[in-house]
Amino acid sequence: MTEPLSILDLVLNASIVVQIVMVILLLASLMSWVMIFQRGFNLAAAKRAAVNFEDEFWSGKDLRNIYLEMKDDDQSAHFGLSSIFTSGFKEFSRARKQKDSDPDAVMQNVQRAMRVAMSREEERLETHLAFLATVGSTSPYIGLFGTVWGIMNSFRGLATVNQASLSIVAPGISEALIATAMGLFAAIPAVIAYNRFSAQAELQVNRCDAFIDEFSGILHRAIYGH
Repeated sequence: MTEPLSILDLVLNASIVVQIVMVILLLASLMSWVMIFQRGFNLAAAKRAAVNFEDEFWSGKDLRNIYLEMKDDDQSAHFGLSSIFTSGFKEFSRARKQKDSDPDAVMQNVQRAMRVAMSREEERLETHLAFLATVGSTSPYIGLFGTVWGIMNSFRGLATVNQASLSIVAPGISEALIATAMGLFAAIPAVIAYNRFSAQAELQVNRCDAFIDEFSGILHRAIYGH
């Protein structure tokens, strides 16, 4: 009775095409895990920063003082709501210094500046999500290709033997099925992470959008005096 081959033996004895497929899936899985941890930390940091900024913004402090404090800080440390706030208040202050400034034009410029800042924030929040979506959608098919190729080679090998048996084709089919398993191993975490991070990013974008409306209302009352 022959001893069954280990998974490592099946991988090492697989055809070159199946091995290439396995290497691609392994690299895709490793890269997706790196991006999963990176996105998780970044989105958690974005949420904490938004909560801290909202606490300061609604604390009753003068908005100009908040702006001057943030202006003196490292600008690279500001993102999310703080970046939107500084962009809007900077444009508001610049426009208000001009003589005979039109209030409607001032508000349009302020909202435009905040929308540009929000677009940059949305792009930052969605970094690497497209890669996770690609891994999640294509990995099963790449693994299936390796499986089909491996099974095809196994049945082609039957033509060179006089008596076909399951023990002859079993190793080839087993190594081919490993490609499918690796495809699922790469795809499932990527899909779960993509769905979770997309939902979190959307919540942050909605939070920014709501803040723009609230901040615009405050500036509108400051301009028109009511």
